Amino acid sequence: MHATGYMADAVKICETLSVSKIEQMIDVLVEARNKKGRMFILGVGGSAGNASHAVNDFRKLCGIETYSPMDNVSEISARTNDEGWETIFEGWLKTSNLSSKDILMIFSVGGGSIERKVSVNIIKAIQLAQEVGAKTLGIVGKAEGFTASEGDVVVVVPEVNPLLVTPLSEAFQSVIWHCMVSDPRLQLNSTKW
Repeated sequence: MHATGYMADAVKICETLSVSKIEQMIDVLVEARNKKGRMFILGVGGSAGNASHAVNDFRKLCGIETYSPMDNVSEISARTNDEGWETIFEGWLKTSNLSSKDILMIFSVGGGSIERKVSVNIIKAIQLAQEVGAKTLGIVGKAEGFTASEGDVVVVVPEVNPLLVTPLSEAFQSVIWHCMVSDPRLQLNSTKW
């Protein structure tokens, strides 16, 4: 049965996920919040939906000024139309005055690939973060992607089933950010339940 195998794969991921990387991301976020830094969460497709949800949690529960460019569909679609898909995040972050106090958080399955021309918009955003000295964090499903190789602290969701990389990667984005926002070092406000 599919459900049994899927849940078994999720257990394998939980058992092999780099908890130390999650702890490192929490440390980076605490430091950024103390310096009044902001966080910008980027993702496309399902990861964009996760980014929107995570913005709420980091703002409401952790008191970190957090944004996702994908929440402003008018600007993103105008940038896509006028400038091209590959630069949507870079342009948005420049207008937001991304600085060395800020954090770029990437939610992505592959993390971007220059060679394959996949998620180039994420790659350009990471390159901008490097230029200004902002830290890049990430939760991705591929160790060979641009985010995993160029980010400062990146959790790679272990690939336990090559047929389920996308659903398990996107599911674990949620598991990991919820772990982070419920950590007592980050969480300032309790949840309702």
